Amino acid sequence: MGSEQKSVGAAPRRLLTVPDGVLLVIGMVVGAGIFKAPSIVAGNVSSGLEFALVWIAGGVASLCGALVYTELSGRFPETGGEYRFLQRAYGSGASFVFAWSRMTVVQTGAIAAVAFVFGDYAQQILPLGARGGAIYAALGVAALTALNLAGTPQGKGLQKVLSAALFIALAAIAVAGLLAPAAPAAVAKAGGGDLGLAMIFVLLTYGGWNEAAYIAGEVHEPRRNMLRILVGSILAITALYLLVNLGYYSALGLAGMRESKAVAADAMRLAAGGGGATVIALVVCVSALTTMNAAIITGARSNYAFGRDFPIFGFLGAWREAGSTPANALLLQGALTLLLVLAGSFTPDGFSSMVAYTTPVFWSFFLLCGIALFVFRARAGRAETFCVPLFPLVPLVFCATCAYMLYSSVNYVRFAVSFGNAVLAGIAVMALGIPLYFLARRR
Repeated sequence: MGSEQKSVGAAPRRLLTVPDGVLLVIGMVVGAGIFKAPSIVAGNVSSGLEFALVWIAGGVASLCGALVYTELSGRFPETGGEYRFLQRAYGSGASFVFAWSRMTVVQTGAIAAVAFVFGDYAQQILPLGARGGAIYAALGVAALTALNLAGTPQGKGLQKVLSAALFIALAAIAVAGLLAPAAPAAVAKAGGGDLGLAMIFVLLTYGGWNEAAYIAGEVHEPRRNMLRILVGSILAITALYLLVNLGYYSALGLAGMRESKAVAADAMRLAAGGGGATVIALVVCVSALTTMNAAIITGARSNYAFGRDFPIFGFLGAWREAGSTPANALLLQGALTLLLVLAGSFTPDGFSSMVAYTTPVFWSFFLLCGIALFVFRARAGRAETFCVPLFPLVPLVFCATCAYMLYSSVNYVRFAVSFGNAVLAGIAVMALGIPLYFLARRR
């Protein structure tokens, strides 16, 4: 995201095969959300069929978005992702507000949301009282921020072990749920469910596919294989999510899922007793910490680059030689995340409040990136690398999804007063980036 730096004579080597790419994308997407979001989705649908259909719709929307991002990254392969797409399409003002929003809303809110998942499941292992989930969430954020300040590297081998444990746990939950005694049928919700709200949490669980755009430069024969990687990975993730949610539904039913704070642990408790629930809760805690750590690493480094681009945030662009870390960026990110955890602790559900805080901002910039593809096509025609198939249908589906999600997330205000306040807070913080940009230009 910072000033472009090109190494003379150096270029990414195209070493990734189709199976390599599929596994990478699955690893980027599958995380702690599948252990938390399904209970909220179940609370906003009126039947089991509707519950399954929203997860299928999430897979289709994710596939369309992944294809759009792949063409965008092929057009602008330099470091920066959405920051560069927005800068090239709309100018530095849009990219500045995006970077500001990523620092104060999107990334910090996402870390806080996963921290609450960690807290809810840690409560299943060792309860700490009424606000125990928030206490665990704050401890997780503080510990991982301190770990990164010390410069401790994240081992690739450990990541593989944790990913394998996560997939095994998901398979175990699905099988155990299917083998558990059938749950009583749920009473249909009067007036049906809020599908827009359900889709917010479904697409949150599918989040991370946009990172797939960054591997296009390392894929062998990308013109042929990127489509296979994206289609294969999204289909595999959709199948996995459907299987796991079928396990949840079989064990708990919609009514049980709606009432659950830790749906995976509750499903395993019915199938295998307290011991199984404790094991699953521990796996979820490890998964959440891994997701948080990755987000802390990438968020601090993008904030470091933001500080390098704009002197008004120059203090973020300081790199500490001891431990080789962006210390100031880590400290500010940690402080902002802890403030969000504190605020979320006073709401009925910290995870939901953080989703409400981040979602309108997130989908605003996703929509702008989708529209950017039409801008680039109008300026320069088809890309020389990867082109979205079925243009303009696929990007139109993606843009329509983004617009609907933006509407639904703003409509979240009527879901509950506390969550509505979170929506308005996220939008207000994003809007603050506009006068800050003009101040940065003057300086």
